[in-house]
Amino acid sequence: MNKNKVSREDKKYNRFIVALSIAIPIVVALLFKVRLDFELPVFLPPIYATINGFTAIILVIAFIAIKNKKIVLHENLMTTALWCSVVFLIMYVLYHMTSDSTVYEGDLRALYLFVLISHIVLSIAVIPFVLITYVRAITRNFESHKKIAKITFPLWLYVAVTGVIVYVMISPYY
Repeated sequence: MNKNKVSREDKKYNRFIVALSIAIPIVVALLFKVRLDFELPVFLPPIYATINGFTAIILVIAFIAIKNKKIVLHENLMTTALWCSVVFLIMYVLYHMTSDSTVYEGDLRALYLFVLISHIVLSIAVIPFVLITYVRAITRNFESHKKIAKITFPLWLYVAVTGVIVYVMISPYY
């Protein structure tokens, strides 16, 4: 494939990636200020924590798949991981729009806050990495895809795993 064509195609997506990378955290922050006065029919935190767990498992399996040259399986798993993250985010925001935040009251508060803060900061930072990695794959720019995937994978995996850890640590206080 012509390198200039790939470069132009990547650039076509760059505005979209930048816009989403800025818009998602801002919209989430704004929606946290919105209060919906109704109770959800289900308690969302264990559901979205489970989705985070599934995302972590899917990421690991996708990593193994690509190492074993199972490209179609890898592609399908990564698309699934991306959609799991979207569903997680929707549920997370919906929960916080309908419920008060829960305060951690345990003895491991410093550890909890470290995990929570690193999870939040990296969940924002990983957005452009995930999008760029995904775009480089769909535009068939595999060399660039591999380079950024080496950064994206551990960041995304950390966010998914720490999402579960945060839930487990705070679950006694719901």
